[in-house]
Amino acid sequence: MEMKIESTHLGDVVVLQPEVFEDERGFFMESFREDQFKSLGLPWLFPQDNHSRSEKGVVRGLHFQWAPPMGKLMRVTYGSAFVVAVDIRKDSPTLGKWFGMEISAKDKKLVWAPAGFARGFCVLSDFAEVQYKCTGIYNPKAESGILWNDPCIGIDWPVKNPTLSKKDESAQTLEQWLKRADSEHFKI
Repeated sequence: MEMKIESTHLGDVVVLQPEVFEDERGFFMESFREDQFKSLGLPWLFPQDNHSRSEKGVVRGLHFQWAPPMGKLMRVTYGSAFVVAVDIRKDSPTLGKWFGMEISAKDKKLVWAPAGFARGFCVLSDFAEVQYKCTGIYNPKAESGILWNDPCIGIDWPVKNPTLSKKDESAQTLEQWLKRADSEHFKI
């Protein structure tokens, strides 16, 4: 079985398409295999797996963590979602740029967004389940978020009035994060 890189965006965000075997009984696929990720130059140590379920119109994110730096391998296992990654690396030529695409349980695509990207998603189906492998253990003292609709980023979300958590509703702008990161010497 072979995992293939379908496309690369903003230099480091990768869309992967696994090989899927389907017949009248259903399907089989490998969603992760260490040797293939190594050969593709992708991380292969994921000490934490997360699984969320949300209703249509929910936006989660844009989240990131700096200690330890956390990358995420995201996939939708039920329904569909618009998955987004925003480059928040201060010295990056794509700082403030975003990539987003719809992925679904049907297409089985995976999106890899490394540390230094804020990530989020919007549920498009009646509900969706999103699973993501993380390259670091969650640390609430070293995590934050960027406002989902920061006008300086300009994400073209497929929803105008999403359901948000209080934390996501009051998240900082990218400009505020960059000032904070400078003053507190954070490095992602």
